[in-house]
Amino acid sequence: MRITFLGTGTSQGIPVIACECAVCKSLDFRDKRLRVSILVEENDKTFIIDTGPDFRYQMLRAGVKKLDAVIFTHEHKDHIAGLDDVRAFNYFQQKPMDVYAHHRVINSLRREFHYAFEESKYPGVPAINLHQISKDPFVIDGVEFIPIEVMHHLLSIFGYRIKNFTYITDANYIVESEIEKIKGSDVLVINALQKGWHISHFTLEEAIEFAVKAGAKQTYITHIGHKMGKHEDVIEELSAGISLAYDGLVLEL
Repeated sequence: MRITFLGTGTSQGIPVIACECAVCKSLDFRDKRLRVSILVEENDKTFIIDTGPDFRYQMLRAGVKKLDAVIFTHEHKDHIAGLDDVRAFNYFQQKPMDVYAHHRVINSLRREFHYAFEESKYPGVPAINLHQISKDPFVIDGVEFIPIEVMHHLLSIFGYRIKNFTYITDANYIVESEIEKIKGSDVLVINALQKGWHISHFTLEEAIEFAVKAGAKQTYITHIGHKMGKHEDVIEELSAGISLAYDGLVLEL
């Protein structure tokens, strides 16, 4: 299985253009983060988890030629806003895009992209097949996805485990029964927005504590906010087995 980090950043805390802080002035490519998303390649199939506002550019930057399905974590705009651009894959693959999401997310997609679901469609709008998922495992083209329910403040959202890889974003609390689904993972990806407290995201310290509890061999931090600081400085604070993810990072599992 091949995992590509298409984006490891967040809309929260993005500075204004005139910002002169160390992160904005950094020449380190690891400090240039698009909105959070990953590409999963397994058994000659290609899946993306979340299509944020940067989806189109992420696909072009990563050279993605084929996309078999989209899986959503939740309905916030920084995770769904780019869905319209699946129309390029509709054109080249000559079929609708399969989209997997919780019923609440599906309702949001129908509102946000209503033109794609009308009976009389304007030519060229995205062609989408919606598949409702629950907390039960589901299989796409022979690849099993295990939903992991996490809390994003008061909103219940999904992370996913695929074989020995677990991906969680936008969490600040996870119940014990869901943590059990994570244990045994070789690689855990978990969000940490910043070092200071936040109402709906783990802090760096909280993410590290959770990683230790979950017991993954290797943990990567994602959904990194501007206030986290420069990549080269933060990694000096991390212990063995915990790293900051960055856009373009590829894992072969």
